[in-house]
Amino acid sequence: MAGLVVQFQDHLPSLNASGLTLPAMLSSLLVLGSCAVQAVVGRPDTAALRVKREGAILKRSVDSFVQSETPIAWSKLLCNIGPSGCAASGAAAGVVIASPSKSSPDYWYTWTRDASLVMTGIVDAFAHNYSSTLQTTIQNFVISQAKLQGVSNPSGGLSNGAGLGEPKFMVDLTKFSGEWGRPQRDGPPLRAIALIRYARWLVDNGYKSTAKDVVWPVIKNDLTYTAQYWGETGFDLWEEVPGNSFFTVAASHRALVEGASLAAQLGTECRACITTAPHVLCYQQTFWNNGGYIVSNLNTGASRSGKDVNSVLTSIHTFDPAVGCDATTFQPCSDKALSNLKAYVDTFRSTYAINSGIPAGKAVAVGRYSEDIYYNGNPWYLANFAVAEQLYDAIYVWKKEASITVTSLSLGFFKELIPSIATGTYASGSSTFQSIIDAVSAYADGFIDVAASHAGSGGSLAEQYDRNTGNPASAADLTWSYASFLSAADRRAGIVPAGWSAENGKTLPSTCNRAQVAGTYTQAPTPVFPANQTPNPAASTAPKPFPTGCLNAAEVYVTFNEKATTAWGQTVKVVGSTAELGSWNVANAVPLSAVAYTSGNPLWSITLPIKAGQTVSYKYVKVGADGSVQWESDPNRSLTVSAAAATTTDVCNQTGGACAAQKVDDTWR
Repeated sequence: MAGLVVQFQDHLPSLNASGLTLPAMLSSLLVLGSCAVQAVVGRPDTAALRVKREGAILKRSVDSFVQSETPIAWSKLLCNIGPSGCAASGAAAGVVIASPSKSSPDYWYTWTRDASLVMTGIVDAFAHNYSSTLQTTIQNFVISQAKLQGVSNPSGGLSNGAGLGEPKFMVDLTKFSGEWGRPQRDGPPLRAIALIRYARWLVDNGYKSTAKDVVWPVIKNDLTYTAQYWGETGFDLWEEVPGNSFFTVAASHRALVEGASLAAQLGTECRACITTAPHVLCYQQTFWNNGGYIVSNLNTGASRSGKDVNSVLTSIHTFDPAVGCDATTFQPCSDKALSNLKAYVDTFRSTYAINSGIPAGKAVAVGRYSEDIYYNGNPWYLANFAVAEQLYDAIYVWKKEASITVTSLSLGFFKELIPSIATGTYASGSSTFQSIIDAVSAYADGFIDVAASHAGSGGSLAEQYDRNTGNPASAADLTWSYASFLSAADRRAGIVPAGWSAENGKTLPSTCNRAQVAGTYTQAPTPVFPANQTPNPAASTAPKPFPTGCLNAAEVYVTFNEKATTAWGQTVKVVGSTAELGSWNVANAVPLSAVAYTSGNPLWSITLPIKAGQTVSYKYVKVGADGSVQWESDPNRSLTVSAAAATTTDVCNQTGGACAAQKVDDTWR
């Protein structure tokens, strides 16, 4: 979720630098009457005029809903944040609860993913229109997450980062010990993104030291986790299937790129970010199916089609207008993203009874994926808002670039809205360009209108609405539902947040691999924010260029490749004589990754930063699921770490930076 800007600027006139006062609920959705009837009386119009007329009628309806729902959504969203939210009594400061619902279903927890998506939007709203109230909310979130990173849990602890993959916690910031789908690897990159956005605001307003000393230590842990674990399997954002998730991979790529950019602004570096990001993006391309859509989860063993709102959420949460309709980063207006959107939406046209009779080219109720059975597999409000948001994003870029390109891949999407259209590039000012804008705008508004027609009393938004009756279902007042509405409303108004340096992260490496870099994790000090950090754009300094080299020439990235046949549940680790290798303590040994493991090539691998100029002794061990340890045979292995070593596996070397890297290829003995 990004943005949430228009609400504060245009719909909350009482917002000022001292706080936030939300107005009472505005009028409910307008009911169309005689105007709609009169519009169809008289001589026939051309198809383009008919689309424009129908779009204008729909626009008035959606205008009314957005106006009435915006203050409600803001009020409900802030009610779900501790400690003073009206529905969050008992939640710690800065904790974003998923929903006030405590039974059927029980969502009285904080999920790192949901909280981070919500907070990213709050930060973007704050950056656009300063509010001390929102600033306090953001700072409380930073403080809460610094503490949460150190909470040991069933996924692990902070010493090797594994605990950062724990998906949810109790609202008092203690661990949740019940059975769950864990780990989930989207939480750390999404949290990093939220905190990076605030750190960038601090830098832009002259508070660089706060960004570096207070916020960066929390961000750094999440970036370290992302660089180390991005390629490992985990549960998807719906917490149902283990595997590799498109959404998680794309969020990881964005976090690494944006993190590298922020590090440069702070005068430090995230070499692991610039080393792994290109390979994350490369792996992201493997989710594409030549049938014209994203297979949202790989390596799951599940029998789903893969057409999932996972992919639509990916597109809107990695949106960066600076790269236009780039398909590699799956931008909303890219031909791949539009083809995928059509494939996804079409799966629901005959799935839900409430979609009966709605023709192709018109908006329908959509859900997570058509095979869904959770709570009877209903439509989700956030899914409808996500589809609308992707379309509004596309419109924003088309207008910005003053042209629209229809390719053979995206032709099916456009033809459903404008049957006579052909492939080609249509410049602004042409009738076809305007026809596309009108048709896509009406289509996007339609998805908002569908959700609006099934909103609860008083504008409440639950998690789902019933596939047969349209009545709200599952958890009431889902925080993510409100955030999704607000984000879509921003895009509809043409308001977008700052980009994430995607222009520096959209190039694929010459050779792709599943590079993962292990790092060091440190409990961040309890953040203490100086008072009176108000907007001061005059204090902003010139942005630093995106890093292509390394500041620490004495650090060598050593890749350990070990061929070792293992049994199910076993992990190969490397341990040795230096602190980076655990000082011969198996409890601190570094786990290798098996993402490239096959029966014919049982490869385990990890890249590890080690100080140059030393000779280290090391060995590999196999650790069983029960904690049993098997050492390889003597003697110890030896490696001289040299700053003069270099390989092209490091992105720094590919771009001319002075980065040292070497590798060792070993076989279990």
